[in-house]
Amino acid sequence: MTTAVVSLILLACGALAADIVEPEDCTSFPCMIFEDNFDYLDNDIWEHEITMSGGGNWEFQVYVNNRSISYTRNSTLFIKPDLTSNWKGEDFLSSGTLDLWGMNGRGDVCTGNSYYGCSRVGSSSNIINPVTSARLRTMSNFVFRYGRIEIRAKMPRGDWLWPAIWMLPRNWPYGGWPASGEIDILESRGNDDFGTLGNQYGGTTLHWGPFWPYNFFEKTHAEYSANTSSFADDFHVWRLDWTKDNMEFYVDDVLQLTVDPGTSFWDFAGMGPSFDNPWAAGAKMAPFDQKFYLILNVAVGGTNGFFPDGIASKPWSNLSPTAFLDFWNARDEWLPSWKAGEDRISEGAAMQVDYVRVWKMESAEQ
Repeated sequence: MTTAVVSLILLACGALAADIVEPEDCTSFPCMIFEDNFDYLDNDIWEHEITMSGGGNWEFQVYVNNRSISYTRNSTLFIKPDLTSNWKGEDFLSSGTLDLWGMNGRGDVCTGNSYYGCSRVGSSSNIINPVTSARLRTMSNFVFRYGRIEIRAKMPRGDWLWPAIWMLPRNWPYGGWPASGEIDILESRGNDDFGTLGNQYGGTTLHWGPFWPYNFFEKTHAEYSANTSSFADDFHVWRLDWTKDNMEFYVDDVLQLTVDPGTSFWDFAGMGPSFDNPWAAGAKMAPFDQKFYLILNVAVGGTNGFFPDGIASKPWSNLSPTAFLDFWNARDEWLPSWKAGEDRISEGAAMQVDYVRVWKMESAEQ
């Protein structure tokens, strides 16, 4: 579908693509309120995050805004990682200063200062993030609450790559993470050979809890395998149906996870009277009763345990104070899996997104 047709569809619901559309703006249902077929990279919708903060997980990538990393071709979005040394030289990792503060506004200014995310100085033991990648979000331009979201995508192939399609609340109405929730539509790993954690498998998770470390994600988590050999071999469709009563997550129209908290997520967690309920004023699905925005990214490594220790081929320990360096020193082991026999990193190491579509399913705000 062309961009012009997309705009006409969205105008029928009362807005252009980058606008937030309320249910009353739609005249029939289901009503498509957002669609991007990636005929081009629309920077009025997608904002590039610029940071080294690593999502709080000490991931190994720096997120940048550059068309060799994130780009569109043949109506497909590519997020393809690269090596920082290809941009700055290998000596820069251990002796340079990477300053992301910027000065020219959106697309140039650091978006995440936590965990030394905007400026780092490399040393022989604490090197600068050795990988460049991209993380795109719709925070300023498109958020929604309740409805259906569908993403058709192909996952990257390459050791220690961590692709994700997920959502965060725009306004954090119930407090800091995880009190206001996180919706992980898909997380996967790029490794071909990683037991039950390789690119043949994916996961869907809700993160929620009154405060850290009370995160009850185990109660709202599912893992599944591809209906072909790997999520890195073919495109698949991930879908979330989200109502005021529950959430249902599908892969290729197969239901993988249903989340219904009963009376409330507070009772679902079994917290009892020991703490105050931050969702007491919310609806049944609180904290998932607020507007969320979409994120597309490819992370690398990290020390939070998403890549657990104890795997023979893993080149770093999650407890190592030199995890970045350990990972980089083992590049002769993992980098060939990113290149797939090519001289430079292959597009097989990219997350590829065919489309993103969002519908309102009912005539009233649920």
